[in-house]
Amino acid sequence: MSRIIKIGTRDSELAMWQAKTVQAQLEALGHQTVLHPVKSQGDLNLTEPLYEMGITGIFTKTLDVALIKGEIDIAVHSLKDVPTQLPKGMVQAAVMERASFKDILVYKKGFHPDEDMTIATGSLRRKSQWLNMYSHHKVVDLRGNVNTRLSKLHSNKDWSAAIFAKAGLDRIGLLSQLRGNYGFEYTDLDSFISAPAQGAMMIAAMKENKDVLQAVSALNHQQTAICVDMERAFLRELEGGCTAPIGGIATIHNGQLSFKGTLLSLDGKQRIDVNDSMPWFDHIEMEECLAFAKAQSQKILSQGGGLLMAEIKQSLK
Repeated sequence: MSRIIKIGTRDSELAMWQAKTVQAQLEALGHQTVLHPVKSQGDLNLTEPLYEMGITGIFTKTLDVALIKGEIDIAVHSLKDVPTQLPKGMVQAAVMERASFKDILVYKKGFHPDEDMTIATGSLRRKSQWLNMYSHHKVVDLRGNVNTRLSKLHSNKDWSAAIFAKAGLDRIGLLSQLRGNYGFEYTDLDSFISAPAQGAMMIAAMKENKDVLQAVSALNHQQTAICVDMERAFLRELEGGCTAPIGGIATIHNGQLSFKGTLLSLDGKQRIDVNDSMPWFDHIEMEECLAFAKAQSQKILSQGGGLLMAEIKQSLK
């Protein structure tokens, strides 16, 4: 296409890294681009816990408005931040190949999980899964971009560790600097089930913008798109959002499409899990994959998940 593609993004270091990655790939295909950074409400309000702010899409709404108004042509998001229902006329134009979906524990020297410890995270999903393993620990809220959260962990003498998305730290080069710059250690939380679409970047565009959709479609990674669409279908079926302790991850390996999902109570004492797989082949129908994911959510709802979701929603009002 001949015109310049305007790329909307949050202005945090991680968000800018994501937008520049998209920009580089589009320009490698011969397209002209320009970045359009904005601040989201989630970036401006760093004192109130996300679940107390009472809305989903808090990191995406500013860009949604800019996209609808035509101020930008595409918006680049961490897909886990995007509500499962997009605004009218907006579509998922492409999903980039996924990085690590894992959560990691970043901890200070002397960390011993058997002792009383204070763990920091702004995620109810992470909080609930941690308390499910270590009910004697105290979990406190932690907000801000990646750099801000690391600095808060470093400066707060009462905090022993914090939980991060591995991909976020790795993308901006902080994962390799944890030991040298901060004196931290870290470990993968392999027992954690990550947030739906964690580690994946999504490009949103307006449905009628055919030239842009065609240009961006070249960046779509099919297997990642299938997996994250399944995870988001699972989340949507549970009627969850960024405020509910829900985890879901789909993976493709050795001819199998596997899905793990979880729903926890806010205190981590109740946990309902699913773990199932189906055959994978290159020309599998998307509807079959989505039906499989929705069936996993129905298993959770039938095992007491419906009542648990109602209790969670009531507690967060």
